[in-house]
Amino acid sequence: MAIPQPAPGKPHLRKHMRQAIRELVPTSDKANAALYQWLRDRPALRTIAVYSPLPGEVDFAATHQQLAELTWVYPKVSGNALSFHPVNDPATELIAGAFGILEPSEGLPAVAVHEIDVFICPGLAFDPRGGRLGRGRGFYDRMLAQARADALKVGACFQIQWVEDTHAEAHDIAMDHVIVG
Repeated sequence: MAIPQPAPGKPHLRKHMRQAIRELVPTSDKANAALYQWLRDRPALRTIAVYSPLPGEVDFAATHQQLAELTWVYPKVSGNALSFHPVNDPATELIAGAFGILEPSEGLPAVAVHEIDVFICPGLAFDPRGGRLGRGRGFYDRMLAQARADALKVGACFQIQWVEDTHAEAHDIAMDHVIVG
């Protein structure tokens, strides 16, 4: 079934993608396999920022489990910013936080953004130029602007979220790579 194309512009694309992912019955197997291989091919990458998925987002729990020797850090919303904390066991160390998203529990130490080698970023849509359409609050763009220059930014999405143009603006941080599951 063909999905109708949205009207031009970020607000229209955001609305269109929210509707499209509500109807999505996702399986993250393909994306997990791709991320697993991508990380195995880059053994120097040791600290990986990943996210707890919302419905319609790729879930990388399987890759976290398979590559448990890496340091996996998860975001926590603190006001208008994200802090990152190491999580060894997502089943016991993540609790409901801001916006109903699972976040690291209290007491887990913070990891400085400059210590993170790779940022796996969710989004509503991604494009071939590395454009990322977020949910509109700017958490990831603000945080990625503080990352090390050599830190890799990797988008993660399902095929339905791969679009021709995300209508990137000057403040939007581009992805270095996108995993499409």
